[in-house]
Amino acid sequence: MKIFKKLLVLLAMLCFIPGAYSQRPNIIVFMVDDMGWQDCSVPFGKDVTPLNRKFRTPNMEKLSNEGMKFTNAYACSVCTPSRVSLLTGMNAAHHRVTNWTSPVMNDATDAEDALFTSPFWNINGLSPIKDIPNTVYATPLPELLKDAGYFTIHVGKAHWGPAGTPGSNPYNLGFMVNIAGNAIGHPQSYLGTDNYGNIPKKTTANSVPDLSEYYGSETFLTEALTKEAIKAMDAPIRNNQPFFLHLAHYAVHTPIMADKRFLQKYLDAGLDTLDAKYATLIEGMDKSLGDIMKFLKTKGIDKNTIIIFMSDNGGLSLSSIRGGTKHTQNLPLRAGKGSLYEGGIREPMLVKWPGVVKPGTISDQYLQIQDFYPTILEMAGVKKHTTHQTLDGKSFVNVLKNHKASDTTRALIWHYPNKWTNDTTEALCFVSAIRIGNWKLLYLMREARMELYDLGNDIGEKNDLSVQFPAKTRELATVLTKQLKEWNAQMPIVKKTGKTVPWPDEILR
Repeated sequence: MKIFKKLLVLLAMLCFIPGAYSQRPNIIVFMVDDMGWQDCSVPFGKDVTPLNRKFRTPNMEKLSNEGMKFTNAYACSVCTPSRVSLLTGMNAAHHRVTNWTSPVMNDATDAEDALFTSPFWNINGLSPIKDIPNTVYATPLPELLKDAGYFTIHVGKAHWGPAGTPGSNPYNLGFMVNIAGNAIGHPQSYLGTDNYGNIPKKTTANSVPDLSEYYGSETFLTEALTKEAIKAMDAPIRNNQPFFLHLAHYAVHTPIMADKRFLQKYLDAGLDTLDAKYATLIEGMDKSLGDIMKFLKTKGIDKNTIIIFMSDNGGLSLSSIRGGTKHTQNLPLRAGKGSLYEGGIREPMLVKWPGVVKPGTISDQYLQIQDFYPTILEMAGVKKHTTHQTLDGKSFVNVLKNHKASDTTRALIWHYPNKWTNDTTEALCFVSAIRIGNWKLLYLMREARMELYDLGNDIGEKNDLSVQFPAKTRELATVLTKQLKEWNAQMPIVKKTGKTVPWPDEILR
């Protein structure tokens, strides 16, 4: 009996030292910026495509072989809404950060439109502090993980709010370490020889902070961030404390600049210069993933570390930026970044969870980026927590444990009452969408009409079935309207009348 009591005392003492956390999994979210569903050698569709063959991502292939590949993973169509959804567990229509945030406070980023005025959305992003104007007040995911004993690290792109707001600083969101994260959405330069933009008289708001150690060197930005992430993991590993690493690369966002380590082989393969530069950004990102995985193995913690790989929106498909024929870069998916067609929202997603996820498995279960919040909390064993916000996300741990698990009744919703670019084609502005099962409905506000697609048979969204299936069109429009109203979602304003755009179900009456 005395021995038993001593053991209980010892266990209680262990709860107050870092070693007590040793069996809780480390969690890494490896986030890529603007990476399309096809921008890798891993096929996320049924077949390997010519686009897959263009890229070299052996470490993504390795991660896929060691974990689970998700073929129906979704984010928002542009970056900040996705990033805020990840940290809040809320749908973008609910948190109202529906467009990308400017580095400047109170600065709406919507393009001018002749027909509509964008609603006054939460242009100042996410805030962990109440009553900050034009922000969503929410409890950030890293804060809950830190409170639960995790060492929380952010490296790379943040972009949760403009400079001067609480959300622009990762330290305010529960991160204990922040490297290179602030209000900017893309780097001024990827080159160490350019000091990543920090050159006197040439510096802009998009210069990347915190990397002066690499100024003047040949170290590409992706490599520098990887080196810093590895350094940051060292302290919690030494203290036997679980860590949460949010490694959010600026790659592969514009400016499209060549990572010279990989350039020549793509030129030799016949890619044009712009395509070759883009391919080097992809391969440099993949090398980063491989370096992280190698480090975990070297430290002997790979078996107790979860890796979640994801992109924040679809790949660029505008000719002015990517070159080539417009909206072909994500085929067979339609369109690209900024669009609510599949090319703008469907993402490459991989999850490795040793001992839980069966290696080499594939899940066709559809999910959305706000699902990361409850999933990561469940992974970390955080059962009791309170949040200022109501969560819209749903944990997919059950899918990770059984890749055949399926829910075809759930509704995924996207809402983009904004204008991202002057191109008004391909659902690039003023659109809402809903998916239930394989049915997907788009509400094109400018045209005041619906489009209905069966993604199971038409992944390229070529055949609009809204006229052929009016009952299904009305059913999805009704569910979409009901949910948008429950979230008090914002709608654009018609300039001519001063009234808001009709709800989806109203145009069918």
